[in-house]
Amino acid sequence: MANVLIVDDDAETAGALREVMNLEGHETRVAYNGRQGLAALKVSIPDVVLLDVEMPVLAGPDMAIEMFLHDLGLESIPIVLISGVPNLAESAAKIGTPYMLSKPFRYENLVAVINTALREHRAPVPPEAR
Repeated sequence: MANVLIVDDDAETAGALREVMNLEGHETRVAYNGRQGLAALKVSIPDVVLLDVEMPVLAGPDMAIEMFLHDLGLESIPIVLISGVPNLAESAAKIGTPYMLSKPFRYENLVAVINTALREHRAPVPPEAR
């Protein structure tokens, strides 16, 4: 069982992600923008973050960059980008995560990418850090 932080501004999508993660036996918390996501990280550090790209207040890639700026262990959390943006691979490259999933997605694909992220536990490596 893993602790999963879901950050998505669409309540329906966040609810569906939470339901799938709970069915898989994971504990979940939900935030609806990047600022709320950063606040949730201060409460407890999850095993993985499911992060939407386009959100109000603070977009997903900007939240990821904020996670890198603080040397508090947040930079070592695997991030799975989940979005319907056409340039998802570009956004993933920007923050340096190998884990991404395009919306709409199938249950099996979501579970597979989460399991891979949890198993490999590869933290993002932004281009400037390489």
